[in-house]
Amino acid sequence: MNRLIIPLFYCSIMVSCSNERTKMNYPISKKVDTTDTYFKTTVADPYRWLEDDNSEETKAWVKEQNKVTDEFLNTIPFKAKIKERLTEVWNYPKVGVPFKKGDLYFHYRNDGLQNQSVLYVQSNLEDKARVLLDPNKLSEDGTVALANISVSNDSKYLAYLIARSGSDWNEVFVKDIATGKDVSDHLKWIKFSVVSWYKDGFFYAAYDVPKTGTELSNTNEYHKVYYHKLGNKQAEDELIYQDSNFPKRLYGVSVTDDEKYLILSAMSASHGNALYFKEVENKSDDFKMITDELNFEHHIIDDVNGSLLMYTNNGAPKYRLVSVDVNNPSKENWKNVIAEKENVLSSVKLAGGKLVATYMKDAYSKIEILNMNGSFDYEFELPGIGTSGAFSGKKDEMTAFYSFESFTSPEIAYKYNFESKKSEVFYQPKINFNPEDFITEQKFYTSKDGTKIPMFIIHKKSLELNGNNPCLLYGYGGFNISLTPYFTPRRLVWLENGGVYVVANLRGGGEFGEDWHQAGTKLNKQNVFDDCISAAEFLIEKKYTNTSKLALKGGSNGGLLVGAVINQRPDLFKVAIPEVGVMDMLRYHKFTIGWAWAGDYGTSEESEEMFKYLYNYSPIHNIENKDYPAVMVTTADHDDRVVPAHSFKYMATLQEKYQGSNPVVIRIESNAGHGAGMPTSKQIEEYADIWSFIFYNMGIDPDIK
Repeated sequence: MNRLIIPLFYCSIMVSCSNERTKMNYPISKKVDTTDTYFKTTVADPYRWLEDDNSEETKAWVKEQNKVTDEFLNTIPFKAKIKERLTEVWNYPKVGVPFKKGDLYFHYRNDGLQNQSVLYVQSNLEDKARVLLDPNKLSEDGTVALANISVSNDSKYLAYLIARSGSDWNEVFVKDIATGKDVSDHLKWIKFSVVSWYKDGFFYAAYDVPKTGTELSNTNEYHKVYYHKLGNKQAEDELIYQDSNFPKRLYGVSVTDDEKYLILSAMSASHGNALYFKEVENKSDDFKMITDELNFEHHIIDDVNGSLLMYTNNGAPKYRLVSVDVNNPSKENWKNVIAEKENVLSSVKLAGGKLVATYMKDAYSKIEILNMNGSFDYEFELPGIGTSGAFSGKKDEMTAFYSFESFTSPEIAYKYNFESKKSEVFYQPKINFNPEDFITEQKFYTSKDGTKIPMFIIHKKSLELNGNNPCLLYGYGGFNISLTPYFTPRRLVWLENGGVYVVANLRGGGEFGEDWHQAGTKLNKQNVFDDCISAAEFLIEKKYTNTSKLALKGGSNGGLLVGAVINQRPDLFKVAIPEVGVMDMLRYHKFTIGWAWAGDYGTSEESEEMFKYLYNYSPIHNIENKDYPAVMVTTADHDDRVVPAHSFKYMATLQEKYQGSNPVVIRIESNAGHGAGMPTSKQIEEYADIWSFIFYNMGIDPDIK
């Protein structure tokens, strides 16, 4: 392979504080003579070298790109005011929904601007809670985050998983809850795993130790299940399950509440799983198969009266709850407990001797309380249109907890009594923002093929439909993920300054069940882009905004959405923010866990038809020499979910080909990953940059309070 190298150098950036801009000068990215051949089609990949995030050349490129971006952002005169207002609205106490384990209650709390939320414990709800684990003390800059926790059934021990700098790699530590001190146990190289307690230890899944320098980029293969006994070294852990015939499968393990059954889940993609079980105490027994149909979701809720309750979309695109006889677990013997209905059954919990069935109706929550045989008991009253989550309770106790939030009201924690059928507020935050000044509408619009698509539109009640409002359209459209109403302080600056915030429930998501999901996958992926384009056209037609005031934003699979849509219809948007996006659709499956996304995307190697389809929308491969919106890509140096090479190669290509006057820049965060666990300080800085970039490129000087 011949390498034609153009040295990388830095040219100063020129930008004025007015809306008239001089054309920007970017660092020139070297090009190499790298090609791949797919089904007799040769595809150039001149920025392949940027896939090596450990090379000095890539590090230099990152440094120079950040210098360009920082200089541009620092010329925006109102950026400091936006950051100050974000800090104000973010600074309110947040208390999570309590949950009970053994005789103890646990909850998370954040005083307001703490980088990470703190875990508290109390013996009863009337006692003063004490700090059990403060992740803010694990690192000075808040970049070590709590990834997950698991409390032993006797509530003596807390296993907690930490993530460093946003990586998907986890480490496990164990704390004695009574003393608050860590014991000697320390496990590493754990990924995509929960901890499931059994007697004096726990089950977990992990990978072999990766080679030095490849931790954040190499393909993750040969997931294995182990049992760790407290006090032992990780090297002494018992291997419970592995299957070398399927290196690209993920395994998850859980134990039923009574510690009788061990449940083994096997995944070959990001959606769907096979399911197996065995009696935990009988080590000689092999796992018994419930189903090996990997294309459907199968999740055990618990065991009840000798049967396993399983939540599944197998035979029910909008999900159902079935009873699985442990003596005859095959599919033909499953019995409906909650049959499929018109709305999507999004979760089932056992509490208060009842089944708590949460449904999605047009992407917002509805709850029914059912008897244990699945018969309807009563409708559970929610405060309005929003999302109910974190329903926690014991199947034999009458007290439970749940949360409720909307786009403009922060999460409220409620305490519920099954005997009186009444809720009371457990904790309601006070925030420097008046939700009564705003309204959330739900509108349905028509996509290109005639499909009706819902969207949530949030704005001031005083909004005039004059076609001149700044508007941000947010979308995702993939992996069966549903965009339901949720609160975040990060969007309040936008709303306060007349911004319209829109969430479109594109196909590919799970809002209307598995059929809706499949309608946006593989050879149907263009439906997602069409849905997004039609959403933008609807907002313009109905005079919420116009093309000079419309921004498009999305992260991860949503970053792919942004990249593909502005390639196809750059004329619709003034600003685009693709965050941690999947931008190289021909090579995405070659990095870390990317292979697991093939269920939604397909791969460039599986067939000529699939290759051509991916090639025709892949963001990197469809950038042309034409006008584009102002683009700010965001990514992070420790993102090992969607590796930053996607964003690096996309930006190098865009800067090479784009000849217009709009800025096209990349913001690369350090010591951060795909988003999870990002400290509050970094979130505020990031969104100060995002809102500043959007307002400035729309020619708007926001009136910050």
